[in-house]
Amino acid sequence: MTNPVNHQGGSTSSTALLTDHYELTMLQAALRSGAAHRPAVFEVFARHLPHGRRYGVVAGTGRLIEAVEQFRFGQAELSFLDGIVDAPTLAYLESYRFSGNIWGYEEGDSYFPGSPILVVSGTFAEAVLLETVCLSILNHDCAIASAASRMVTAAGGVDGRPLIEMGSRRTHEGAAVAAARAAYIAGFASTSNLRARYTYGVPSAGTSAHAFTLVHDNERHAFATQLEALGKGTTLLVDTYDVSRAVRTAVELAGPELGAVRIDSGDLPVVAGQVRELLDSLGAVHTRILLTGDLDEYSIAALGALPVDGYGVGTALVTGSGAPTAALVYKLVARGSSAADGAPLEAVAKHSVGKPSRGGRKWAVRHRDHHGIALEERVTLTPPDPGPMDRELLAPLVVDGSVVRREDVSAARSRHQTALAELPPYALQLSRGYPAIPTVFESLAATRLLIVRWGWRVVASLLTWLLIFRRSPPYCVPSTWPVRCGSCRRGHRPQPPRRPSSDVTWARSPTAWCSTRTAPRCW
Repeated sequence: MTNPVNHQGGSTSSTALLTDHYELTMLQAALRSGAAHRPAVFEVFARHLPHGRRYGVVAGTGRLIEAVEQFRFGQAELSFLDGIVDAPTLAYLESYRFSGNIWGYEEGDSYFPGSPILVVSGTFAEAVLLETVCLSILNHDCAIASAASRMVTAAGGVDGRPLIEMGSRRTHEGAAVAAARAAYIAGFASTSNLRARYTYGVPSAGTSAHAFTLVHDNERHAFATQLEALGKGTTLLVDTYDVSRAVRTAVELAGPELGAVRIDSGDLPVVAGQVRELLDSLGAVHTRILLTGDLDEYSIAALGALPVDGYGVGTALVTGSGAPTAALVYKLVARGSSAADGAPLEAVAKHSVGKPSRGGRKWAVRHRDHHGIALEERVTLTPPDPGPMDRELLAPLVVDGSVVRREDVSAARSRHQTALAELPPYALQLSRGYPAIPTVFESLAATRLLIVRWGWRVVASLLTWLLIFRRSPPYCVPSTWPVRCGSCRRGHRPQPPRRPSSDVTWARSPTAWCSTRTAPRCW
């Protein structure tokens, strides 16, 4: 069912309608059942990184905090929702204010599969409404920052050749501003987008396009006008007609003090080399060369041996260089046993095939060696006890509904360089590979500790014993074994093979199925 367009529009500062319809239908049903007021903990994480990537970059947290503050239902929003949800739900939304807590990885930090980069705690009603806005911001910004980080690495790092973000015309106008912000956090030097400079203080840069040359009677007139208006330090676009002739004209008009030339088309490796030789021969040895035109991290790396001084990146950046989303999900991992204040939390988890989750409110620590190099991401179900070289990853962002942590993009930019420095060197390779460090969850960490102390044979024997002989084993024991099934207390006669289902349990192997239907704990 669709609704007519609200031509009056909603509150300009409200983010409340940046959500999915089903968030409100869940709220309406939960208010009726009483579950709306149960304590709940949601977690944002990625099940996997984009294929071949070795790390992800957290970005968008600052924008998300602002969106949570502005998540209010004013009269315009409530009038629009009248008829979409019932009266009790409208009454709840009218007074909605997020009053819970949010913890998160700080912007600029790296993350890996399973990293709980955002933890949202509150009542089910107030936390579930934030799902879509959390994911839309974090999925976009993390994807852009992750791609941008690889591009900066390919260009030699923040102290290497500078990168200009210039993808505004290749994406949605709002996404363009967010992309410029995320790219700057990841190490880009500047952006072409003025709104990003106005809103977030991202440095901006830009000179002219081909249209400026074409609107003048000739290239010489266009160059002379630009030099007169912007000074000799400006960047002249030299590939509108003939590159060699344009370079000669530029140096003739500006002299050796010409700031830079930009090349946007052609066989860039060949043309760039020729332009460098020509500039040097004309005495413009300090004139820089900037390359633009459908660049990505791989083409930037391939251009690394050329005598160029910087790059402009557009389409590949704002589309995540092939991974336009970070594939983050927002899952309920714990709920209160009741709606009463102080009710204990119970872990809950999704068991869907291919899309499982791990229950329980989590904490995360980056375990590092004595050189400060990351070894693994440790995720626990209890507050961590970090070692001297470990680094806690979750910081409080919102406490009891109030924002307690704000910072500008320059702080996040500096943090990203620190986070990259602690990763193993192979993490920065552009070739396809596995995540740079493993994510180790609490149970796996305990097993690893046992292996170190007792050896893998002892641990394997112990796990096998627990699997087979505990009272409620996960697998039914074959009747030919000297013990009976710990769940139904009977032996079972193997039946002909057939497809497993919820009421047919695995007895011995894929060729023998337990025929009992009275032992639900056997599967």
